[in-house]
Amino acid sequence: MLNHPEATAQALAILRSGDIFQWVVITLLALTVYAYANEYSHKNWKGLAAGLSLYLVHWFYEILNALIQHFTGHALWTVPTGTSFLLLVGVGIELSFMFAVAGLALSKLLPADPKLKILGINNRIVFAIANAAFFSIVEIFLVMTPAFVWVYPWWGALPVFIFVYIPFFVISFLCYDWQPKVQRTFIISLAAVDIAMLVVFAGIFGWI
Repeated sequence: MLNHPEATAQALAILRSGDIFQWVVITLLALTVYAYANEYSHKNWKGLAAGLSLYLVHWFYEILNALIQHFTGHALWTVPTGTSFLLLVGVGIELSFMFAVAGLALSKLLPADPKLKILGINNRIVFAIANAAFFSIVEIFLVMTPAFVWVYPWWGALPVFIFVYIPFFVISFLCYDWQPKVQRTFIISLAAVDIAMLVVFAGIFGWI
């Protein structure tokens, strides 16, 4: 038994359709560009690394979710309505812009000392878990609306917390402290993987 299996067909019906476009997309794009340009002007390379790494991991997960939909008939999560442009079956453009700035914004809350421990645990891990918990709670609210659906009954806040948001923020906050060469290598490599997956699975095969 699935939760709202009809949501899959609803999402696929609007996938990358211009019919639902709203001008708010342009505003969100401008604000995202401003956020990154502002940090670039202040040479906040660590914050930029945190932001880009989280965003690229987000895209990797969304591509995997879309592939799950292709091969099984249903994604783990889907966006059947409420978006101005559906990028992939589980992510509208508004959510994607949010993830674009999430790592950048939340890295500003990190303590200056990367070795500081909180209750005996490295502060980067503590902040990653705390933010993962917060995002998981927000997702509980989202699934109470028509705009976001957990399709499988076993997929909910706890697996989202463990398997999605903890990796998002752990990678983002660890990348924040990596050496610049390691940051660049990771970001460029993951960007190449994401782009290759989109070209192959969306562009060539049309699976997602």
